[in-house]
Amino acid sequence: MQDIIDKEREIYIPFFKRLSVVFERGDGCWLFDVEGKKYLDLVAGIACISIGHSHPLFIERVYEQMRKLIHVSNLYYTKPQIELAEKLKELTGLSKFFFCNSGTEAVEGALKIARKVSGKRKFIALENSFHGRTMGALSVTWKEKFRKPFEPLISPVDFCRFNDVSDLKKKLDDKTAAIIIEPIQGESGVHEVSREYMDAVFDLKEKYEFLVIFDEVQTGFGRTGRWFAYEHYGHKPDIITMAKAMGSGIPVGGVGVTDEISDRIEVSDHGSTFGGNPLACVASLATIEVIEREKLVDNSEKMGKYIRDQLESMGVYARGKGLMIGFDTSDAPGFLSKMLSEGVVVNNTSEKTIRLVPPLILEREEVDFAIEKMKKIGL
Repeated sequence: MQDIIDKEREIYIPFFKRLSVVFERGDGCWLFDVEGKKYLDLVAGIACISIGHSHPLFIERVYEQMRKLIHVSNLYYTKPQIELAEKLKELTGLSKFFFCNSGTEAVEGALKIARKVSGKRKFIALENSFHGRTMGALSVTWKEKFRKPFEPLISPVDFCRFNDVSDLKKKLDDKTAAIIIEPIQGESGVHEVSREYMDAVFDLKEKYEFLVIFDEVQTGFGRTGRWFAYEHYGHKPDIITMAKAMGSGIPVGGVGVTDEISDRIEVSDHGSTFGGNPLACVASLATIEVIEREKLVDNSEKMGKYIRDQLESMGVYARGKGLMIGFDTSDAPGFLSKMLSEGVVVNNTSEKTIRLVPPLILEREEVDFAIEKMKKIGL
């Protein structure tokens, strides 16, 4: 293991601060390192491996497609792309879709669409938001440490205080193209946008005629106990972005829009070489098939409640919905390190916050295993 870690330092650009473990394979909710040690995975590739590692149906579907056709570009029609768009129309209630390779690409596409369709330039985002690291997505990401080295970015962008309706009213004007919202902020430590705030956004939308973009890259595909988190609020966005759990580990992202939006988009307004290729679309279709067959949206809601109940019985207040859970501890990096040594993989979003986003197939016995380890290390 140490040889691999040392070699990485020689040949890989150090954009990541890694933990000292080299994973080799996965099975369900479990990971195995190169030395054979077993770990319960409560991170799922940061909310990506929605149906667990090495799911047999997923492997079968992807393998079949690899034998037929992986990529031909968007110069041509392919059946899986149309089938995926049709399925997402059923699941989201939106009308038309474009596919890309990641969440940040989905956000880039959404921002471009919003400017083109509205004819306006200004964006509103929320404090503590995270939408990606490319130049457009970075422009609506709040933390200065992410943005500062790469300025000037896209402007104008105003950041509103989280769940502060009065501040929202101050920042909105007739030049606002769109507001972009994570229904539950992930990177900030799992914080939910309030129903009051969301209601205000849609009330003000009528006055200022801006578009509403829901960034569901992390909250989509059953993560919060609903197919998409917007269902918790009773408001449907004009534009939705998705990725992460969409392909259960195969890179794929997407943008969904209403008919009113799509009618004003023209050929060559956007594009992608690899986006929506047959392999990625089949991976997404297989993911959706497993989620439906195994009722994993319901399981997400049920197991998420069980985890939160167990944590709260230990005196730990847990935030979130479904299997998107955050809680605070005095030393999150230390907690993470101790849990790793005990064979449980968790994630910290700050010095004090732990985030749990496990596979949606998580079972009660696996939760009990994790809780036992938390008690052992003294949470």
